[in-house]
Amino acid sequence: MSIPENKQEETNRTTYFGFTPVAVEEKQRRVDGVFDSVADRYDLMNDLMSMGLHRLWKRFAVELAAVRPGQRVLDVASGTADVAALLARRIRPGGQLVASDINASMLMRGRDRLIDSGLVEGISYVQANAESLPFPDRSFDCVTMAFGLRNVTARQAALEQLWRVLRPGGKALILEFSHPVLKVLRPLYDQYSFRVLPALGKWIAKDEDSYRYLVESIRMHPDQETLAGMMRQAGFEMVTWYNLSGGIVALHRGYRLS
Repeated sequence: MSIPENKQEETNRTTYFGFTPVAVEEKQRRVDGVFDSVADRYDLMNDLMSMGLHRLWKRFAVELAAVRPGQRVLDVASGTADVAALLARRIRPGGQLVASDINASMLMRGRDRLIDSGLVEGISYVQANAESLPFPDRSFDCVTMAFGLRNVTARQAALEQLWRVLRPGGKALILEFSHPVLKVLRPLYDQYSFRVLPALGKWIAKDEDSYRYLVESIRMHPDQETLAGMMRQAGFEMVTWYNLSGGIVALHRGYRLS
């Protein structure tokens, strides 16, 4: 394992795909390739990799979102729609949910899952880049983003977009892998991440490289305090976070107050 020491020194022309420096325009193509490859086994792999904990993390995020019937909600990087399904049930009747993802394969899989679950009314699907969301200002009461921000090339731009589309008084919740706060967890977590997870990807999804990228992308993601600062810079107020599973995952929440 070798984490680049200059990981914060991104420029307008270069960024990182995992630990690998790449041109900005190249990263999105590579990320698309990852999710096109893993879409069919994504849910199974999530269950195996997290030992089912991802379902509890997502439920906690939705509970904290506290959405109500009749509200308008956006789920960014919706993927296979785990979070979208939980939100859709809480905003009925009369609510509207937009599930958005940049990757068509993931978005279609999420759509099929919601339809199979009988969740159709008031739900729409938009293929969009989180860095340039195609929605008017002040459109949503709540915005969620689960396990997607670390795959975005320009994270600050994406956070600014989440703030822009929120109505005053609205909230954004960002659920993402983070940095363990318990020192005893760190060596065990490293061993599990860099040895077990790519092996699972090779065995189950037939794609070791994609899961190695996903592990590396977690390590390159900002820590809890840094992400909170980025949210404040984007305009969010009352920013807080909750460490889950010892900080392996963190849920950040921020409000647009004006």
